[in-house]
Amino acid sequence: MVSNQQQRKVIDSRGSFCPTPITDLFKAYRTAQTGDVLELWATDPAAKSDVTAWAKRSGSSILEMTDEKGYIKIVIAVTKREVRPAP
Repeated sequence: MVSNQQQRKVIDSRGSFCPTPITDLFKAYRTAQTGDVLELWATDPAAKSDVTAWAKRSGSSILEMTDEKGYIKIVIAVTKREVRPAP
């Protein structure tokens, strides 16, 4: 559950291919605060490995990575704010 101080943002990158989903996620991350939750929707299978590598590098946590009907849903908790250039 997201508290009143936390924000949950959905990033809809369905229909886009690499590098757009990770770039869209990074743009949302740049304006997020520690504790915010980002939910990426993507149809590009590479988003799973891209987001996993990005989360490790940024210090964020993947809360959920599921195959929904027609897209992949990846939920990330911003646990550390360390802005680096997009991959």
